[in-house]
Amino acid sequence: MINTNFVSREDYEEALLGLCRPLKKYFTKGNTGIYIGYTSAHYGDKIIGLEAYSRILWGIVPYMVSGKTTPLDEEILRGLRNGINPENEEYWGTYEDGSQAFVEMAVLGFALLMVPERFWDPLSGEERRMFSDWLNQINEHEISDNNWLFFRILVNCGLRKNGGCWSEERLSADLARIEDFYLGDGWYSDGKTAQRDYYISFAMHFYSLIYAGVMKKEDPERAAVYIQRGERFAQDFMWWFARSGEAIPYGRSLTYRFAQTAFWAALAFSGSEAVPWGILRGLISRHFRYWFRQPILDCEDKLTIGYAYPNLNMAEGYNSPSSPYWAMKSFLVLALPKEHPFWKAEERELPAREGVRMMPHAGMLVRERKNGHVMALTSGQYCAWKPAHYAEKYEKFAYSTGFGFQVPRSYRTLEQAAPDNMLSLYKDGYWHVRTKCEAVEITEERIVSTWIPFDGVHIETELSFEAEGCRCRHIIQSDGVYQAAAAGFALPFSEKEELVWEAGEGSARIRGKKGSCGIIQIEGKADADFIYCEPNVNVLYPRTVLPCLQMTVRPGINIVEYRIEGEMNTD
Repeated sequence: MINTNFVSREDYEEALLGLCRPLKKYFTKGNTGIYIGYTSAHYGDKIIGLEAYSRILWGIVPYMVSGKTTPLDEEILRGLRNGINPENEEYWGTYEDGSQAFVEMAVLGFALLMVPERFWDPLSGEERRMFSDWLNQINEHEISDNNWLFFRILVNCGLRKNGGCWSEERLSADLARIEDFYLGDGWYSDGKTAQRDYYISFAMHFYSLIYAGVMKKEDPERAAVYIQRGERFAQDFMWWFARSGEAIPYGRSLTYRFAQTAFWAALAFSGSEAVPWGILRGLISRHFRYWFRQPILDCEDKLTIGYAYPNLNMAEGYNSPSSPYWAMKSFLVLALPKEHPFWKAEERELPAREGVRMMPHAGMLVRERKNGHVMALTSGQYCAWKPAHYAEKYEKFAYSTGFGFQVPRSYRTLEQAAPDNMLSLYKDGYWHVRTKCEAVEITEERIVSTWIPFDGVHIETELSFEAEGCRCRHIIQSDGVYQAAAAGFALPFSEKEELVWEAGEGSARIRGKKGSCGIIQIEGKADADFIYCEPNVNVLYPRTVLPCLQMTVRPGINIVEYRIEGEMNTD
């Protein structure tokens, strides 16, 4: 059983070790890979094994800083020796441009920076040369022009520190390129994209704050800038977390789960004191407790693919059984010595958050609900390379820590599309939702976007908060007759008998053991309805029902306006 208290430093250590122990029997003969599942990803099996080997190091390396050992130490060192050796049958390999293996190299650069006595000093001179050669492939190839640049930065910094072969040219160029992604107000983009998701926190800031923590002497000015940006970002990012610990489910790569708090661990690691230690301690601890109350582990305590429960339906094509172990990044807090003020601080609640927080770089208006949950209105983000369910992960009108969001099984029926917080239009046998905004304007009161579900229909959508939820107003310009459905939050339930229905003209409300939600028409003509969604479409709950309004869109101008309400029980 995993320790889920997360009160003391020892609790965090026990949790880390509890996640590592069941992996021991899944190492390959030469210990170069760990294979814990049967599903696949768009990269090959050898890299899937390397992925698990490397990603657990994001937790093990910080744990090693204090001089302690883990049950996997022998396997890790033996796997390293075999993996870097071209003559070994389990050699990790040579790669082409853009290989997933470059992602997994980053933590080995981090290990060389933090605990060279475990990953460099035990190697012979020939082994160090082979290690340098294998890592230096990242300098010889092109990689993704986004947070991946930090992988090469960490590798070069680690090799440089230990006298290995590194590229000063690549390091300087990558650090300069990162500056092109800075947007201001503490926000980066992850490359030249319109995405502002958790890659800003657990990638762009996480790596930059690690750099700041380990390179202060060599590069004090850049380190100070990275810390300053992290402190500014923290003022916005704190709004993404509910008082009970969970963060807003939003964007891709949600299977990394408690990596959502990796930013806060990195902020502490950098030496920043901008967030009081008690608040930081409480935020991280509550987040860990939330996650380990969820059924995210299998019967052997291995992490599964999914979000609040095992779920392949919401995963991306780059999620192998190894991928969830990027959650280990948040164990960076273990790199803080036991006498650090973080460990001595008493947990404190989040500071008061009143009104609405406008985050223009993210295209979000965020508000804390009266029960401590967080709700975000969104428009304008777009994942141009279209990972699985990109519309649902970025383009819904509202996201909530209490209700989560839903991804479709198909777009053939409303039950399969399960389109919570979306306006859907039916054409040619499919329900079409917002996938991209053509234009967006954001103020502290509202977000206005224009979008085109398909040729012949143009929609202007205005989103704003109200006391009990939010208001959605759509001006639909249509060239024909189409069926449409507007939906609010999806309510979780265990048995149908627990639900209480309140359907009237232009309104649909549902109450259950876990909360209540509804959609109430303000303008337009619609029929109230309820949709029993396909199971396992919601990222938080395996069974949901969705209140909706169904209507007919006619040629010309159609105005549809409604209010979305929802409240989850906190007990």
